[in-house]
Amino acid sequence: MKNPEKMKVLQIVGAMNRAGTETMLMNLYRNIDSEKIQFDFISYNQEEAHYDQEIRELGGRIIRLKKTNSVLELYHVIKKYGPYDAVHAHTLFHCGLSMIAARLAGIKVRISHAHTTLDDSEGLLRKLYLKSMRFFISQYSTDLLACSEAAGKYLFGEKRSAGSKYTYFPNAIDYYPYLKRPENKVNEFLLQQKLGKSIIIGHIGRFIEAKNHIFLIEVMKKVIQRDKQMKLLFVGDGDLRGEIEATVSVEGLEENIRFAGLREDIPTMLHSMDVFVFPSIYEGLGMVLLEAQASGVPCIVSEAIQPEADLHIGLLTKLPLSDQPDVWADTIIAKAGQKERNQAEIRNGFENNGYSIEQAVHQLQKIYQYNEVDKRGKYIDSFL
Repeated sequence: MKNPEKMKVLQIVGAMNRAGTETMLMNLYRNIDSEKIQFDFISYNQEEAHYDQEIRELGGRIIRLKKTNSVLELYHVIKKYGPYDAVHAHTLFHCGLSMIAARLAGIKVRISHAHTTLDDSEGLLRKLYLKSMRFFISQYSTDLLACSEAAGKYLFGEKRSAGSKYTYFPNAIDYYPYLKRPENKVNEFLLQQKLGKSIIIGHIGRFIEAKNHIFLIEVMKKVIQRDKQMKLLFVGDGDLRGEIEATVSVEGLEENIRFAGLREDIPTMLHSMDVFVFPSIYEGLGMVLLEAQASGVPCIVSEAIQPEADLHIGLLTKLPLSDQPDVWADTIIAKAGQKERNQAEIRNGFENNGYSIEQAVHQLQKIYQYNEVDKRGKYIDSFL
């Protein structure tokens, strides 16, 4: 029997595959009270995504749409599958269209959520699109959330992001599974991959241009010149994987660079690594860095990584991409022997920086609840 008091929230995403934003949403959904709140998901991908089955098991629905630019189609879906207490959009500038549809459908809580940063593309049409979407987001959202200051400025614009016009909402993770090394699983993985005696440089991320895999291969060439026993482990999948694998083959690096593919046992992967490298060209936050720090792994990252990703426990080292691969190689080798970290210190890093899943769930539930007194006329202040 349906619970009449159960809150329903529509999450608008591209597809619920394993990536930063999607993993954050699943962390929240797993920890939220499913007896009181149900998440449904709009997906613009027609294929079964990684988290779809788990969403169904948690009581949510996957609603697939084809026309990404159709406000009318989205409006009809909101009316058909609702009533919804809130619509929460995570689709960058497309959030503007989602907010129009939600406003037309009479949704009282309408959230645009910034997760990434980019440099604005050139061209008049692109600039007009960004300007119009920012206007719609500003006009029709009741709440603006951002995982970092840079992400907020990119999506909402400099003026809207000034002061407390938006809420800083950390990409919280359930960090407990990452604290303790799963010894048997790590040993089994290293044995399977024949990596037992190697120092392992790790990278986890989709094979897309932003993750800068080509640069990491150039760095690895310099690392091997210094120590032939060091290995690079790529974890993930994506459109550019074939191209990266071909590059590794052409360079003759198959012995030193391994591809683990898409994995669910991320704690095992991270505890298999001696140092984590993340040379992204741009990032909204870099959520995998939180998981790496939870595992006590030293992280070498580009200047594109947002300061909010640093737990301030001595595990993050930033290098500019303008530095030569030699500089990156020397830093990686130096940091690879500094893996051990006190678990209490890691816990404090998460709690003190607002990345606790309990804090995030509490904050999100407050945001989803419409307040008749303020009419959502002002934005909720950051809870940090």
